[in-house]
Amino acid sequence: MPRSCSINVHIVPRLGSRKLISVTPIVVERFLDELEADGVGRGNQVNILRTLKAILRDAYDKGAMVDDPVKGVQEPEYVRERVVIPDLAYVKQALAVAADDLTLEIVMMAGCGLRNGEARAVNINNLVAEDVYRVHEQIHSNTHRPAKLKHRKVGEFREVPLPRSVREAIERYEEKHGTTKEGYLLRGPSGYYTEPMEPRRVRTLFEKLPVVDGMGMYGFRHYFASNALGSGIPITDVAEWMGHKSIEETYRTYRHLMPGSITKAARILDAGLWNAA
Repeated sequence: MPRSCSINVHIVPRLGSRKLISVTPIVVERFLDELEADGVGRGNQVNILRTLKAILRDAYDKGAMVDDPVKGVQEPEYVRERVVIPDLAYVKQALAVAADDLTLEIVMMAGCGLRNGEARAVNINNLVAEDVYRVHEQIHSNTHRPAKLKHRKVGEFREVPLPRSVREAIERYEEKHGTTKEGYLLRGPSGYYTEPMEPRRVRTLFEKLPVVDGMGMYGFRHYFASNALGSGIPITDVAEWMGHKSIEETYRTYRHLMPGSITKAARILDAGLWNAA
């Protein structure tokens, strides 16, 4: 979306009547809520917010505003319109026909909720406890080299549950293929670090599986969320483990996986009220 369009169509109609000094982070967040309510796409929301930030930061830097008007305001995270989640039978089929490297990537995504690049950076040294895996980098899709995590600063990490079956899969891969001197398990013929996921390899994998419209490698990460939420794990924990920027993102993406949560909560809360005596 061109900057002029962002200003004329979205920013001026909603904020044009305000004095600069009255624009605070709360006002900006409400502005984003209005964009969401009006059905503005998440990608466009990001572009609009960046334009607004540039305008407000310029005013702040020039002394027109006392406080930073966008301090702490986070960009909306893009979410696909349709989330396609495989069932357990589909995941098992994929694991049965995938080559060893893709098998390990699928295991890390479905078992620990890792993104594609994070799964490609699987490292034996990240097993920091019997049931804990530490995620602190990804293999960048452009450079094919280790890079910081999405939404994190260099050196920051998150820790995720390490199911026994995932740990055993990592250990089997290490025993069969070994690791690099830095501990990476996946790597390609041209260097220590893994090659990019070749479209041909992925296409070959899905050609062997039942046709499901919209299914792709990212679906295995969605499976993790489905498995966790369906098992009653709090969405706050799931959001943290998946590395989402905010719990709102997790809620918007996976709310449909918790259709009975309100009914269940009402039943549980009723047991602690006066009519339960």
